[in-house]
Amino acid sequence: MNAKQRDELKALLLALHSELTDKTPSRIEPNRTDDARIGGDEDEQPLNEMMQAIASNRNRNMDGVLARVLKALGKLRDDPDAFGECEECGDEIPLGRLRAMPYAEFCVTCQGNKDGPKGRATRSKLTDYT
Repeated sequence: MNAKQRDELKALLLALHSELTDKTPSRIEPNRTDDARIGGDEDEQPLNEMMQAIASNRNRNMDGVLARVLKALGKLRDDPDAFGECEECGDEIPLGRLRAMPYAEFCVTCQGNKDGPKGRATRSKLTDYT
């Protein structure tokens, strides 16, 4: 990877960093604003809880991406020649992948191995929550 490509990816990382740090965390207000209020739409509370779970997952995902962006920026600063190399096998991560996801840590093959086989269930029984 040459210096021009690293500069391009650094600009992408900085733009992504700015976008993520400018966003405020998603928040869903409870739909039951009065503790004395009971009854009403029976679907209201489960829907509210689902929306809060979605907002919480989005916030957690944004935090994860921000951490990876900061790690990539640190790598660019501290060891620019190693930026863009797969952390698992050491091969160069394709430029197209880095343009799409400039904080990528692994090549496609190693990421696939890390993610596991496709179609594999994450839990063996419906009651397994780990």
